[in-house]
Amino acid sequence: MTKNSIDKSRRNDRIAEFLIRVGGVMVIFSVVWILVMISRVALPLFYPASAKVASTVKIPAAISADRILTLGSEENQQALFLLDDSGTFHFLKAADGSLSSSIKTPSVPVGAVRAVAAEYVGKSAYNLLWDNGAVSSVTVALATNKDADGKISLTHDVVAQDDISFAATAGIVQSFVRSIEGKGVVRIDRLSGDRLRVSHQLVEKDLLGNEKRSNTSADISEPLPGRLTALAVDSKGHYLYAGTENGMLLRWDISEPGQVRLLESVETSDQHKAVTSLALVLGDVSVAVGDAGGSLTTWFPVKVAGSGEDRRLTRIHTLRPNQKGITAIIPSPRDKTIVSFNASEIHADHMTSERDLLTITPAAGTVRAALSPKGNTLVALGSSTVTVWKLDIPHPEISLSTLFGKVWYEGYDRPEYAWQSSAANDDFEPKMSLVPLVFGTIKATFFAMLFAVPLALLAALYTSQFMSPKLKGRVKPVVEIMAAIPSVVIGFLAGLWLAPLIDKSVLTIFLSIIIVPLMLLLTIFFWKRIKTASMLQKMTRGHEFIAMIPVVILGIYAAFLLSGLAELNLFSGDFKQWLYSSLGVRYDQRNSIIIAIALGFAVIPIIFTIAEDAISNVPRNLTAASLALGASRWQTAWRVVLPSALPGVFSAVMIGFGRAIGETMIVLMATGNTPIMSWSLFNGLRSLSANIAVEIPEAPLNSSLYRVLFLSAVLLFLFTFLINTVAEALRQRFRKKYGRY
Repeated sequence: MTKNSIDKSRRNDRIAEFLIRVGGVMVIFSVVWILVMISRVALPLFYPASAKVASTVKIPAAISADRILTLGSEENQQALFLLDDSGTFHFLKAADGSLSSSIKTPSVPVGAVRAVAAEYVGKSAYNLLWDNGAVSSVTVALATNKDADGKISLTHDVVAQDDISFAATAGIVQSFVRSIEGKGVVRIDRLSGDRLRVSHQLVEKDLLGNEKRSNTSADISEPLPGRLTALAVDSKGHYLYAGTENGMLLRWDISEPGQVRLLESVETSDQHKAVTSLALVLGDVSVAVGDAGGSLTTWFPVKVAGSGEDRRLTRIHTLRPNQKGITAIIPSPRDKTIVSFNASEIHADHMTSERDLLTITPAAGTVRAALSPKGNTLVALGSSTVTVWKLDIPHPEISLSTLFGKVWYEGYDRPEYAWQSSAANDDFEPKMSLVPLVFGTIKATFFAMLFAVPLALLAALYTSQFMSPKLKGRVKPVVEIMAAIPSVVIGFLAGLWLAPLIDKSVLTIFLSIIIVPLMLLLTIFFWKRIKTASMLQKMTRGHEFIAMIPVVILGIYAAFLLSGLAELNLFSGDFKQWLYSSLGVRYDQRNSIIIAIALGFAVIPIIFTIAEDAISNVPRNLTAASLALGASRWQTAWRVVLPSALPGVFSAVMIGFGRAIGETMIVLMATGNTPIMSWSLFNGLRSLSANIAVEIPEAPLNSSLYRVLFLSAVLLFLFTFLINTVAEALRQRFRKKYGRY
């Protein structure tokens, strides 16, 4: 070879080495960059909440702070309103505190002089209790507009709700009014002497559209365990809650007109601190309880052992305590966030995640506070000022405990791992535990590998060491072509063809697992009795598996024939019903058996191909030496060839494992996508990858669900990276251990 050729070859080698290095670095950089990008989307889940003072407004001299009953703000922190005891709404600009307008409450009840209380009932509506015991309801509309010059103008109005009104009643201390699903209204009054009265005004329409009105009332006559200190009523007027000075919480059923039934009374704390505030959390399932010691807890009814279908109030969440007694509790109108305050501090906590979101210490103290209808603005009344905060609470329902721990959700009888990202109602409590999804991923991979690894490795060993070269040249390409079948096709066939087929013949599958191996062993036993030099063995040498195909088919047919008899005599004629009635196991058509077969079918070609190459690359001199020393072909394959090829075989298994753990379409189409945690073969599952495919099209951009899905992608990425790292470490160890061969 000439010197120029040698130099050119070396130059090409250096260029190739450089390109390979650059390509490798680029691959590593791309993988890391992908991880960084998906992590950036998931990271805001754990950002802390913040509250920024938008404005501090001095109360106009014409308005007395002591006479203010309630206050509110619009979503942009540009305007607010105050309601005083004359029933007048005062609308202020937050920028300079100027008074924009004052509107008297329309339809003031006859004989009423001043309002004594105002209750916010949601959707910008307020119920006003007047000094003569009458109740009226109004809706406040407040919005801001910005013109081209940047000047802000207010639009505001106060509209009377004529369908909610009660005439004057003497001796009223506190009153609650609720609409009853379009059928009327219910009023709950706290009278002097801690007496309680429930009144219903119902409207019924006949077939002709004529209205019939009826009025009923009932007093709560049973003795109370202590003096009443707090009351709350759910939005539908079904339940009345009361707290007492000795820390008791009572619940009445007031849904039936003319009937009031005490359901239970429970102690809220061991210290018997007075209950100072009650509020129904969004959804009206949980009630938040604050006491004089600053403790804040939430309760909802739970089935108790031995109580049948009855549900008893149970303390579910214990939130961060306040330093002093809680004055009032304000539930968020958008989620399960709870704002509690006293004269010196304001706390914001999320009920489900039990996260401590915010602590605000107003300079002027807090007399009253309120949230805007969207929950993004907090307004607090001090001694002479009103402070408006812009709240930024991005994902309050997400924490490490809700993602990876058991959580006691509303309606559940115990803490559970659960995934349910959406529902039809707006007050839904999101359940975003990743544990069922991780479990489903591991379960699907485990059963698929349990099915695929023995078949693939034994097939690779037989193909490499026992099959004739001519037949191997035909079989191996066919198996490799199987890897090119799109996973969506496999999933389609598994879900629409295989699942119904196995549903009809599930016992045949289990009997086949027993009968087919037994028949193969019997066939091999008699096969060994044939003389080694017989014509039959010479003809089938290297083609043994072809001779076994009729045995396998015969075994499956025998299992099919026996399955009917077994089901009739052993399982009362219905195997699936027997599973449920005897073992409590429900059979799902798309279950883990389908996953094992379908996903295993996708993994087998990869494991087979790599393992066969590794086994075939074992030096022939090792095989020849073993056979020369008198070892049989099987002993040689098992004790010499397989250990020498173990690093490559292990790599094949781990590559197949990585293929199975990240598979999406097969798992998506072949299971019911049920996020349950059960090792039963007869139940479905939901994996991380399938969950991303199902949920991401419906996830609002940058919502909690959207970011949790990206977090699950990060987990899947890290999980795969960890498995591959461990696999490479073990492979290197095997290479050192078996390198002497």
